[in-house]
Amino acid sequence: MIINIIIFLVLLSVLVLIHELGHFLVAKKLKIKVEEFGFGIPPRIFGIKKGETVYSINWLLMGGFVKLFGEDEAGAGSIKIKDQKSKIKNIKDKKRAFFARPVWQRASVVLAGVIMNTLLAAFLFYIFLFVSNFKTDLPLLSDHKFFLVNQYNRSEIFISEVSKNSPAEKAGITQYSKVISINGEKVDNTKKFLEIVNQNKGKEIVLEWQNEKTKKISKVMIVPRKVIPKGEGPIGVSFFPVSTATLFYETPMQKIFSGVVHPINLLAYNFDVMGQLISASIKEKTAGPLSESVSGPVGIYSLVGTINQIPDFKEKILQFLNLAGLLSISLAFFNILPFPALDGGRLLFIVIEGLTGRKVPVKYESYAHAVGMAILLALIALVTIKDITKIFTGGIFPNP
Repeated sequence: MIINIIIFLVLLSVLVLIHELGHFLVAKKLKIKVEEFGFGIPPRIFGIKKGETVYSINWLLMGGFVKLFGEDEAGAGSIKIKDQKSKIKNIKDKKRAFFARPVWQRASVVLAGVIMNTLLAAFLFYIFLFVSNFKTDLPLLSDHKFFLVNQYNRSEIFISEVSKNSPAEKAGITQYSKVISINGEKVDNTKKFLEIVNQNKGKEIVLEWQNEKTKKISKVMIVPRKVIPKGEGPIGVSFFPVSTATLFYETPMQKIFSGVVHPINLLAYNFDVMGQLISASIKEKTAGPLSESVSGPVGIYSLVGTINQIPDFKEKILQFLNLAGLLSISLAFFNILPFPALDGGRLLFIVIEGLTGRKVPVKYESYAHAVGMAILLALIALVTIKDITKIFTGGIFPNP
């Protein structure tokens, strides 16, 4: 548990610090005064002042922040409005204040965090794909076509449950095993699986299967029952189909752009699936299908624990790289959305100022960001409660 917590905190901290580093570097480049660059969330443990900037370590060791001189309080979601300009008497200091800079400079600082997360995602996926020979598998939950990559789809049958005293249990077949073939004939869909089993009731069949934990492949003799107990099948298993897409960046051009293309492919695929879940939620008149697909910090922590249990060290590292890359590109995308309290929300007000030549009154911007922050915190709380509930009910990763 301690190792999982450390990995979880390091993972999220790196993603947020890289984001904040973007704001920091661009502000420094534009000679905007940076008052503090903090690791973690205050209160402060200690800080070291180097030049005009304090570099601090804070008690909640997750993430970080950048405090800019003359930063709009509205951008921070504060509803206690103060006149920043009146507090800065020195003309030289005023020129270095964030609020006094041109629209393009403020927009550059705000965008820098998103750009850094995007670059980090590309870097991580380049490593991930290089180590995995530019090939990776994804569960195919929709009829999605990935672009600028060679895609090979396949279907497999997995056993979700094995009944007690059934022919399958007596043969040693375990839960979550993959069915490979029956009587030497490859089985890749439920219709074919049922057809072969039902045609051979009372006859001996050879079932080839693979244990998903050990990856060991076994062949067993099974006789499907003619007399079937209520609620069971001829061999006593429940099963489900799984479709998988193998993405292979094969050509030189595909490999060169793979680090950029792959995260875009993942985002597009996630939104495709999310669109289907939204449609299902509307059709069923319940938020269940959509809410079940969303996880927050607790869900991410659980996933870290699952990855950390992978016995193969190389595969474990690959999955951590994959998770970090996906989180980084997701952080970049959602942060740029024009929603108050996010970077995209702040950028929206800057763009409005640039187009109209007039700044949105600080009071209105401040209230917008405060309301946006309250909504985001409420959503995080709801998702966290849902994830905790799923942990205690044994369903943080529900069976397919």
